[in-house]
Amino acid sequence: MKARLLLLPLVLAACVSACEPVRHAAAPAPDSAGVATSTITLARYHWQLHDAVDGNNRRLDALFGRPEPLQLDFSADRVSVRNACNNIHGNYTLVEGHLVTAPLLHTMTACAETTLNQRESTIEAVLQGRPTLILTTAGDTPLLTLAANSGQSLTFIGKQAAQARYSGPGETVYLEVAPHTTPCRHLLVPDKPCLLVRERHYDAQGLHGGQPGPWQPLQQDIEGYVHQPGTRNVLRVKRYTLKQPPAGTPPTTYVLDMIIESEIVKPADAASSPRP
Repeated sequence: MKARLLLLPLVLAACVSACEPVRHAAAPAPDSAGVATSTITLARYHWQLHDAVDGNNRRLDALFGRPEPLQLDFSADRVSVRNACNNIHGNYTLVEGHLVTAPLLHTMTACAETTLNQRESTIEAVLQGRPTLILTTAGDTPLLTLAANSGQSLTFIGKQAAQARYSGPGETVYLEVAPHTTPCRHLLVPDKPCLLVRERHYDAQGLHGGQPGPWQPLQQDIEGYVHQPGTRNVLRVKRYTLKQPPAGTPPTTYVLDMIIESEIVKPADAASSPRP
């Protein structure tokens, strides 16, 4: 038998250097240079939680304790939250140094872990409270601080996003990953088992259609994805074409965007799982 968990409906501390809030005119035009510079900077990085304090400058330890940090990602007008209980996303604007979000949407997963629930409630409250947005640097490391009216302050370190590293938006593809790996000639690590994957297809409404592609070994890793044996996943990934791939390596690379479906497969079912 199979136990299925849908993770997402398919709709697709203190400042180290001088802190300067993002400033705008009282009624910024859509093409305001300040807004453009800020949104471009926000979109270039994965923002991972580094420090968090309450109104009395006490560290919010409940937001930490897991290997993957709470993470914010931005496009030109959209913010998303990862590594909380649910995935959260919504539109945003920058207004006079404040991050202003539209009503946020999120998935409906129920989590037993306190850390994930605390992350979700905290970041959702901060984002919806029009926090002051502060961009600074510590040496060469970009920092983003969200200062809420409640006194809470969340500081994130910027990790360069794949789009910036690979100089382009990439191609969105969907890969179904079988619960077991398969022997293959891994291009990067000899004798390492490969993921067994097939391409899936979805329309603009998030409905899958058409025939899936054939099952085949993926002779490289998916950046950001850690496979759990016995779990079948459907991933939304970005595929980037490398301009100058190192000798003996694939001409493309895959970067995890989101796990959109996950299914724990019992051993009896795994025996009849697909083979390449």
